[in-house]
Order: sequence, then C-alpha cells, then structure tokens
Amino acid sequence: MIDTTIAAQPTEYTREQHDVWSTLYARRVGELADTASARFLSGIGALGLSPDRVPDLADVNRRLAPLTGWSAVAVGGFLPALDFFAMLARREFPTTVTVRPRAQLEYVSAPDIFHDVFGHVPLHADPAFGAYLQRFGAVAAAAPDPDALERLTRLFWFTIEFGLIREQGEIRVYGSGLISSSADARNALSPACERRPFSLDEVMATSFAIDQIQPVLYVVDSFEVLFSEMSKIENGNREWE
Repeated sequence: MIDTTIAAQPTEYTREQHDVWSTLYARRVGELADTASARFLSGIGALGLSPDRVPDLADVNRRLAPLTGWSAVAVGGFLPALDFFAMLARREFPTTVTVRPRAQLEYVSAPDIFHDVFGHVPLHADPAFGAYLQRFGAVAAAAPDPDALERLTRLFWFTIEFGLIREQGEIRVYGSGLISSSADARNALSPACERRPFSLDEVMATSFAIDQIQPVLYVVDSFEVLFSEMSKIENGNREWE
C-alpha cells in the first residue's frame, strides 16, 4: 500500500527498539570498518550517529544540512516513485522512521530507519555523492515515460542501493542495501557475485529482483564519475526538462 503522508518521527522509541538499533549498529560497524567506502565511514563520523539509540532526525539534520544541504525527512511509508525522486531533487531524503522487529534483524521487505539512516544518510554528507543523488532525483522526476523511469530505477538500484566502488585498488561497498545488510555485503564481495565495471547503458538495461541475493553488481571508480554520467543523460534528453 502506498502512503504519501509525511509523518512526524516518534518522540520516543521503546527500550526494545533502541536495543534493536544497537544490535544492528554494532554488527554492521564492526564489519564495515574493512569493507565500506571511506566516504561512508567519514559520513558516519560527521553525523555522530549513536551506537545505542535510534537517531533523532532533527539531530541528524543539524549536522548534515550545513555540510551538503541535504536533510532526512520522516515519511509514513512508500512514496510514489515520482514523488520520491522530486524530494531527492530538493535534497530531501524520504526516511522511514519505523524500527524492524527483532525477529527480522537480517531482512525486512520494506525499509526501516536502520536501512534509511544508517544505510543511506551518511553518504549524504559527502559533497560528490550528494550532488549525484540530487541530480539523479531531478532527472528521474522529469522522466518522460514509464520506460525511461524503469531505466532510471535500475540505475538507482545498482548505484544508490547496491553500488560498489574502487578505492585505493580495493572494491568497497557503498550502496545502502549492502551497508545495512551483512548477507548482501558478504555476497557482493565474494566469488559468488559477478562484479562488472560500471557502464551506464548496461546498468540501465539490467533487470533486478528485490527479494534475492544479487548475482551481478557494478563497480564505479568514483562518485564524481556517477555525477558525470548523469550529465550525459541530461544532455541527451533536453526534452525531459
């Protein structure tokens, strides 16, 4: 069900919800120290996320907005794609504020605050990634037809959700689906996953399944490259504007 209501973040979370956050945070931070993009790790430090408590979006935004102009905005559920992309174009990231139940620590079918804030938001403190995400939102919000929107959705999936980056000769994870999930991250860096050099045309032609471990992922050389690739889309589709 689609919920377009912008919701206030709960003023208080239960002890159990804080404990779920703490468990997930400790597990992923320990694993990501040697596998995540240095820019993501820098973003974690810049935002000052607590290892013990579900973050308050107001506190996150007080640190984030002066760095890149981005903010995390609480939403009540899934947004229609064009509404979601329009928010990105305004440097507003739609953020689910629910906490997954303990019985679903490994996987939840819908985003929760751990996926959205821990998985996504630290990279919004990086100017190059923030610029790419904003430009992506602007282009996608102006997509001229469903086919174009589908191609851009694939680009979102293979970069923002499940992207890999090469840093100092090593492949690191940066996509939020990899950042927030131990199983997906292990797969991404294992021989079971085919890692291909990033190609805009290939990525936008590659389908994916959201409920399966990814068999193919793409490696970019920098976030600046992604920003440049979005320029190619804009320049080739002036009528989208």
